[in-house]
Amino acid sequence: MPVTVAIIAAGAMGGAVAQRLTEAGCTVLTNLDGRSEATRKRARDAGMQDVPFADLVSQAPLFLSILPPRDAEQLAKDYLAAYDAVSTATGAASPIYVDCNAVSPETVKRISGLFTHSGVHFIDASIIGGPPQGSYNPTFYASAASDAGNALSIFAELGNLGLKVSLLKEGSDVGDASALKMSYAGIMKGLTGLFATMILSAHASSPATADALLLELRASQPAVLDRLVRAVPDMLPKAYRWVGEMREISAFVGGPPGGIHEGMAGLYERIAQSVAEDGDDKRVLEEFVEAAKRAPSESE
Repeated sequence: MPVTVAIIAAGAMGGAVAQRLTEAGCTVLTNLDGRSEATRKRARDAGMQDVPFADLVSQAPLFLSILPPRDAEQLAKDYLAAYDAVSTATGAASPIYVDCNAVSPETVKRISGLFTHSGVHFIDASIIGGPPQGSYNPTFYASAASDAGNALSIFAELGNLGLKVSLLKEGSDVGDASALKMSYAGIMKGLTGLFATMILSAHASSPATADALLLELRASQPAVLDRLVRAVPDMLPKAYRWVGEMREISAFVGGPPGGIHEGMAGLYERIAQSVAEDGDDKRVLEEFVEAAKRAPSESE
């Protein structure tokens, strides 16, 4: 049955998720205060309705937080401040707040703690995959505390409204869905970071070294090179968003091994700056990928 859902923010993922829901007949609310014209257009194209922030709380029983990790906790605080005002004035029924962000279990547990005794049910969710497009949907994995009532079941109903939802097995708790996201992203985005690191390092030694690396990958690891060719270009415009996520993964892993993804955060920060400036790192990565596309396999 179509419902009213609030989504912050109308980024690439939030906008695409909103479009899935509006196509299923849902009303999707957002707040575009201070957002760029590009974001406003994305929201309009997705069928999202721009309303005051307080209306997101009073009109939508389900609120999805989908934004960069660094902003997740502040949004939760802003939501609760608005909810306190609305519930005091109207006696609003208990809504459901779903944190869908790439944050560590420690972070999501801290955010969940803000909702204790608030009257708002909290769900820890993680999105694995890219924005919905065509027949493709990412998966929303979700977990919640045992006292969340039927909140998980209500969230799962979005599976009948264009989204793909998977509830973690009984016995899971807040933090488990985020731990899954950290584990998966730590592998997949970590691999992409490793690709970029070694391309840049080989080229820093000499362009001839990078050329030899490409030829050896094509000869002995063609599947790895094929993945690199897909992953690196896809990463470049997103590198700035992955900085915070790598730091959340580092906190999740902890100890000396956590330094791996802290290093990846520094790498993605460096790449993001190069993308913004059209700098050398961007050029080196793009040229390596283009050369890889032209390189014949050993069988050819």
